[in-house]
Amino acid sequence: MAAKRALVIGIAGQDGSYLAELLLAEGYEVHGVVRSASASLENLAAVRDRVELHETDVLDVDALAALLSSTRPREVYNLAAPSFVPQSWREPVAVAEHSAVGVTVLLETIRRIDASTRVFQASSSEIFGEPRESPQTEETPLAPLTPYGAAKAYGHFLTRCYRRRYGLHATSGILYNHESPRRPVDFVPRKIARAATAIALGLERELELGNLDARRDWGYAPDYVRAMWLALQQPEGDDYVIATGESHSVRELAEIAFSHVGLDYEEHVRVDESLTRGSAELHDLVGDPARARERLGWAPSVDFAALVRLLVDADLERLRAQHEVAGPVVEG
Repeated sequence: MAAKRALVIGIAGQDGSYLAELLLAEGYEVHGVVRSASASLENLAAVRDRVELHETDVLDVDALAALLSSTRPREVYNLAAPSFVPQSWREPVAVAEHSAVGVTVLLETIRRIDASTRVFQASSSEIFGEPRESPQTEETPLAPLTPYGAAKAYGHFLTRCYRRRYGLHATSGILYNHESPRRPVDFVPRKIARAATAIALGLERELELGNLDARRDWGYAPDYVRAMWLALQQPEGDDYVIATGESHSVRELAEIAFSHVGLDYEEHVRVDESLTRGSAELHDLVGDPARARERLGWAPSVDFAALVRLLVDADLERLRAQHEVAGPVVEG
């Protein structure tokens, strides 16, 4: 097993692509799993010629065993799962397959092929659902409210089970919302950033949002993949809350985004009640990253306001290029 060889399952996604860049910078040989050869590799544009991709069905025990046997990674990062929570109500079976069954296949295959392999399981703040306490820690009881949260809770528990029973170096990172220009526009921060720039450029007129008072703990994706890597450098696996420890509302996000391009969000944002998540809306998800800070030496490098401005700047550049228009001078 190579001292610096990693396998990233879900390498073409937001987190996977940033993680690939970090691992390469640390001197790793990087292998990545993609669903199909026709999958979009836009996020990997900067490193495509430096990573080896494998088209593998991670739900196929034999196929995954063959991949692990041939690559012999020191570290495996499991980032493959649908992450858009509302979609989990439309495709609950698919979510369960990838976020619950897929974790089982991976852990059991690692145990059989090479139990010294270190594995990171991407868990989610959605496992807390309607939390009994705020902020949440690694010991907060799990109470998921969505198919996505329930499937992630299964994977979270199972990672802990394999760590305790078999002694695997298995880590579960409880990831709170983390964003970047590589996020799909379905996610609220990108949706708002893109709309603010489109309206400023005269391409659109208004933005429809749900509950403006919904709050989240939002961070910057490259910071979060750094925490993943740091976790697997520890002597033993553990559970870690990866969060900023700060709660911000959708309203704050919109205000910063629109003001960054010289607009007042109140003049352009319209509330559409059909876009709220109803009884599955989560208001109090804010993490306590004390364990990650103390044991990993980890802390976010980008604060909330800077994150929002970063998203707006990226979409402004993208839309200017696509439509060949001059844009507003951003503030700050």
